[in-house]
Amino acid sequence: MDIRQGDMLEMKKPHPCGKKNNKQFYVLKVGIDFKLRCMGCLHEIIIPRVKAEKNIRKIIREDNGVV
Repeated sequence: MDIRQGDMLEMKKPHPCGKKNNKQFYVLKVGIDFKLRCMGCLHEIIIPRVKAEKNIRKIIREDNGVV
């Protein structure tokens, strides 16, 4: 998958914070692991790339829109 720093990801499962927009995550770092920020509670999480890619429903880019 072509995921870049600055992308917004909509995941299949929500972050357990229970806030609004808790399925949307902002990509802070890309590599073997992804560093993501929950857009509901603004907590930052680090998850393995393989686990993140399985859970992605939609990639939203600021410059091109939805991928």
